[in-house]
Amino acid sequence: MKIAQIAPPWFAVPPTGYGGIELVVAILADGLAERGHDVTLFASGGSRTKAKLVSPLADPPDPALLGNVWFDAYHATASYLQITDEYDVVHDHSGIIGPAMGALHDGRPPVVHTLHGPWTEPSRRFYALLAEHLHIVAISEAQRADNPDIPYSGVVHNGIDLSGYPFREDKDDFLVYIGRANPDKGPTLAIEVARRAGLPLAMVIKKNEPFERAYWDEIVAPLLNDEVEVFEGIPHEQKADLLGRARAMVFPIQWPEPFGLVMAEAMACGTPVVACPAGAAVELVENGVTGYLRDSIDDLVDAVASIGNCSPAACRERVATMFSADSMINGYERIYQGIVKG
Repeated sequence: MKIAQIAPPWFAVPPTGYGGIELVVAILADGLAERGHDVTLFASGGSRTKAKLVSPLADPPDPALLGNVWFDAYHATASYLQITDEYDVVHDHSGIIGPAMGALHDGRPPVVHTLHGPWTEPSRRFYALLAEHLHIVAISEAQRADNPDIPYSGVVHNGIDLSGYPFREDKDDFLVYIGRANPDKGPTLAIEVARRAGLPLAMVIKKNEPFERAYWDEIVAPLLNDEVEVFEGIPHEQKADLLGRARAMVFPIQWPEPFGLVMAEAMACGTPVVACPAGAAVELVENGVTGYLRDSIDDLVDAVASIGNCSPAACRERVATMFSADSMINGYERIYQGIVKG
């Protein structure tokens, strides 16, 4: 098939640090190209891919401008203006403007759109308007169930390349947290869990946007102590090393996470996950086997104390079976083929 992949404009593909969607798009574009498909990737300058690269923006926007509608609109418009009927399918991973333009293409060529974000009241209205003109894919059953009123072409879990996540069975005595500086991600709860569990905490934080910086400075930073080490903008190799050495990842999310790629990344390294049972966490973590799902601070602390009952090998196997690159590519190939065959 001749396939166009449209990434968001905010980070290069693959990202050098933060950028879960960009990582997924990189794996998908490369994997499809390796399988013999004719793939064009529309992504910001600095991207690296085995597909044909088209970069409407010579450089990704300043991270502080993440979400700025003008960059989103320029990138999506420039991408769709170059897409002709010669493509069999377009796969749009972008924000608000991309799926709107895809709907206006009205099936020439057909547009698959992956929902990478959570459902909100505005997004429900927006996608209800577009749903009959796009082939919408959810990234978890939890995300799909949260809005059953629109038609879906399927559910495809995000996947990761396991070769980028060295497996480590022997663990060091610290916990790891990865997330944005946002109350929904629970960074203050992670600090409290680590403190009460008596373990150091490594925090890999993204705080580029003004709200994130303000939340971090005003709410999170006053809670830091010598037992908390903060990392920002680190390369993938360093992140994977922290994930592999940690006794557990603590991920006390406070919102319906549509997927939560960092949980899959931790388990790929053989590291169990202690999380709250919100959103897709219940699909990623096998409770009592690859981690624990608990609601309260007390129960999260108890779960950390019991984490030795979880097998690192079982964590790795769960990702290999359910959240691998091949699983994701297979899922999207089936959807593309079904659409192309009509």
